[in-house]
Amino acid sequence: MTEPPRIVVDVESGVPPWRQVRDQITRLIVHGWLPTGSRLPTIRQLAGDLGIAPGTVARAYRELESGGVLSTGRRQGTVVASVPAAAPDALEAAAAEFATTARALGIGVEDAVAALRAAYFVE
Repeated sequence: MTEPPRIVVDVESGVPPWRQVRDQITRLIVHGWLPTGSRLPTIRQLAGDLGIAPGTVARAYRELESGGVLSTGRRQGTVVASVPAAAPDALEAAAAEFATTARALGIGVEDAVAALRAAYFVE
């Protein structure tokens, strides 16, 4: 198996960094890169790796914990507790992220839809 995709935060995207982290962790779990029981980095470690504030990572982890996706225990750290359904929540989050990015780039609706269609039908 190849190395899992890395979490990347784009501060210029217009999408809040905590949401980018949350959505990318969710995708890693949904696509099987982080199966149930997988241990995640500590908040401080991931924040340092990404160059963002620990509170940002903490918020992403809290959001995932509240959804039952992650579990944090004193001895085990933060682990994947369950695999979230890929849709509609993940799809809605991806669509919202796409729309926010398109607006931030000044892309009109027609051009954004054309870009989505082109990406969707690429094999």
